[in-house]
Amino acid sequence: MTINLHDETDKLSESLKETIISAAKAAVKAEGITKPCSVDILIVDIPNMQEINKAKRGIDVPTDVLSFPAEEGFSGILFLGDIVICYEKIFSQAKDYAHTIEREAGFLTAHAMLHCMGYDHENPEDEKEMLAMQELILGKMGLRR
Repeated sequence: MTINLHDETDKLSESLKETIISAAKAAVKAEGITKPCSVDILIVDIPNMQEINKAKRGIDVPTDVLSFPAEEGFSGILFLGDIVICYEKIFSQAKDYAHTIEREAGFLTAHAMLHCMGYDHENPEDEKEMLAMQELILGKMGLRR
């Protein structure tokens, strides 16, 4: 799997980079994807996240994570999509939910990866399935609550 991780904030620690990359790989493995695939992950600050959310979804507030699923690329590699994670939200939400920043970074990445692979949480049944997959991925990474 190819993961193109770009940190626009220049603040992401090596440890958090490894957590994000591990979560992306764990999500692909949990889904059983064996075909070569790739994902682009962008780390931004709150103002840039708000700008992206407004431009792409028409919602003028910052959010924690966005995912933009894609289709198979020209190279034959399955391009799963683009993910944007808000750097500050990793820390504030880890504090709000009383867990580690590694767990929050892993959660946001796993959540977005699942969206890129077709999961959603628009109804209770789909949400239950997506939450179970997220917990499976994070559990395999040792990122429990």
